[in-house]
Amino acid sequence: MSLSVWFVVTPNVLLLDYAGPAEALRMAAELAGDEGRAGNGEPTSAMVLHTCAPVAQLSTSLGVGLGGLEALPGRLPPQSLLIVTGNACEAEDYARPEALAVVDWLRCAPRPDTRVASICSGALLLAAAGLLDGRRCTTHHTLIGALQAAAPSAKVEENRLFVEDGPVLTSAGITTGIDLALYLSERHAGAELAARVARRLVVYQRRSGNDPQLSPWLAHRNHLHPAVHRAQDAIAQDPARSWSLAELAGRAHVSGRHLTRLFAEHAGISVVGYQQQLRIARARELLADRQLSVERVAELAGFSSARDFRRVWQRYESGAPSAGRAAIAGGGKIIARVGEA
Repeated sequence: MSLSVWFVVTPNVLLLDYAGPAEALRMAAELAGDEGRAGNGEPTSAMVLHTCAPVAQLSTSLGVGLGGLEALPGRLPPQSLLIVTGNACEAEDYARPEALAVVDWLRCAPRPDTRVASICSGALLLAAAGLLDGRRCTTHHTLIGALQAAAPSAKVEENRLFVEDGPVLTSAGITTGIDLALYLSERHAGAELAARVARRLVVYQRRSGNDPQLSPWLAHRNHLHPAVHRAQDAIAQDPARSWSLAELAGRAHVSGRHLTRLFAEHAGISVVGYQQQLRIARARELLADRQLSVERVAELAGFSSARDFRRVWQRYESGAPSAGRAAIAGGGKIIARVGEA
């Protein structure tokens, strides 16, 4: 079945909030179309993208204009996906008549089978339309207080990449819009196609909604040393592997002693500490599958035993792995002590 995707933009739209997820979904639609043509049939996972607004053209955060925009549809097709993008200056932008027109439209446009999503401050427009009342939601970490004030009956969750509550999804914004788009692509067209889109985008590591906004996969990477990055790339590609210092040094093209010094100086963490953090991040993903025992999670994440897993887990997380599993299942937040060596 074809999915009709409607991006809703307003004047001074934050361009990356729109372009990032739109490109991810465009690539997914393109790949799905290629699969359909290869099979000489209509692709069951096809997507048709639209960008609509209350005006035919508008300005963006970068000063360039968006033109050729479709009008806000009077009636959405069945099973549509509606994505409201964020803006660069919410206090001013959302007081404009164009944004107020979008809020009025949001109050009546979604059908019972419409899935609604927001990127970054777009959640404030959903809140103004009453679409977040009584729901779990999130937004950019600088706008948590504003969202709580706009939707007092909602459960606003901090430090989440995106939150799904029934037919409504909200994301933290900026690059997390791409994470949300990959998740939506997987929901509609399957994990294999979503993985192909991620590879095409050169996304370093796909992140789930349960990951904190400051992901362990991205931590300790804000340096410029190529040797350390090469070693980190190797660990991240296979964190469960028992990497020896000599193997990593070979990947980095330096000696083991030199790599140890470089890691401490540029990444601010030890080689072992970095691998442990990625193994814990992988374990958190695996714990979401309740069919996997803690012992099996430990094995798949690369720990020598469940006992070793629990020991390392308590170094970086609050509570036991079983408590972490309960928090993930209940949509709660695990308190991660990211950054400790």
